[in-house]
Amino acid sequence: MAVHELLRPSTTGLCGERGSMTSEEAKAAAARRTILFCFLVALCEGLDLQAAGVAAGGLSREFLPTAGQKGLFFSASTFGLSIGAVIGGWLADRIGRKKVLIAAIGAFGLFSLLTIFAWDMQSLTIARLLTGLGLGGALPNLVAVAAETSVGANRNASIATMYIGMPLGGAVASLIILVTAAANWRSVFVSGGIAPLVIVPFMAAFMPEPPGALTVRRSRRVNTPPASALRELFGRERIAGTLLLWMSFFLALLILYLLLNWLPTLLEGRGMSRGQAAGAQIGFNLGGAACALLVGTLLDTQLRRVSIVATFVTLTLALLALGKGPAQSGFVISLTLLLGGSVLAAQTILYAVAADSHSAANRGTGVGAAVAVGRVGSIAGPLVAALLIGTGRTPSQVLTGILPVVIACAIGVAILGWRAKQPDA
Repeated sequence: MAVHELLRPSTTGLCGERGSMTSEEAKAAAARRTILFCFLVALCEGLDLQAAGVAAGGLSREFLPTAGQKGLFFSASTFGLSIGAVIGGWLADRIGRKKVLIAAIGAFGLFSLLTIFAWDMQSLTIARLLTGLGLGGALPNLVAVAAETSVGANRNASIATMYIGMPLGGAVASLIILVTAAANWRSVFVSGGIAPLVIVPFMAAFMPEPPGALTVRRSRRVNTPPASALRELFGRERIAGTLLLWMSFFLALLILYLLLNWLPTLLEGRGMSRGQAAGAQIGFNLGGAACALLVGTLLDTQLRRVSIVATFVTLTLALLALGKGPAQSGFVISLTLLLGGSVLAAQTILYAVAADSHSAANRGTGVGAAVAVGRVGSIAGPLVAALLIGTGRTPSQVLTGILPVVIACAIGVAILGWRAKQPDA
């Protein structure tokens, strides 16, 4: 089933089986509603995850932070997200995804709003740490809910539909800062706080519990013990796959956050204006959303393996062209569309593989652990770029210097994606 089929009701039946079709239509409507909520939450998460970066200029003028304080501020939400992902995923496997997801969304909305009352860098950093806990609690459960709501032929398309909310949210954060004065940097955190708090009551009222989660909870009530989470992650036949998944998440997020944090600076270093670099950053997010959706759809078809290979070939070629090609605005923006598309398509592949790699009983725990390890990569990425620049590398050399990381990540993702069950013809 393609992504567009998530957005329309069923229209035909067989042999006039009215009752059966009514039941199927109800299930389809519930699935579409759930995926829509997941998309909206991911949009809020994407906005908040990139809020710190796009607001950095304005808050730096107000608080005059040292380099160390600024580094702590940027890392705080990521550190909180790592902890929140492990706790939120584990907790959801035990008390229900919907409860944990709603609590996590409410938490990151509330703490994002509290950010606007920060009076110095220390209070700002604490607020970002608490916001990260909520973000982390939500993220693995969004993946699990999307996977469990749309099992079968459209599972990966559903995960992709959820995930593209994140780059689109990042683009919204960039637009908010572009149309407001630097002194009004708090506006991006206001938007990032109000939106999830508005969504929460609607989710509580209208989003059903995922079918897979309900089955697991029923099995717990009748004392049918699910597989141990530790055994599922580190059992003799599972440990190699778990470590490969973790390595791939680490490397993929290293690449993504290196580019998210440093791409505008690197482009300005190649002679582009601040406005052109900001436009390229928005293009990175929009291209990422489009390609992530396309690849997610292809993962549900016989073109699964072709799409995996194409993703990493495109990423490699885009980095080479961006590093070696002319710094002309139109050319560079076109390349950042491809670069964002391939980087975020790789994320979609990994989230799809992570959801398929774990049983419903431990899916939240497994995805949460992978997300937490990946967030270590998101911390390492900007540091790698800083190290390369500190050793005298030019912007072009930084872009081409991460190619070994891209190749290692491609090998890991290809092995994981290749092993997965191929869709039926």
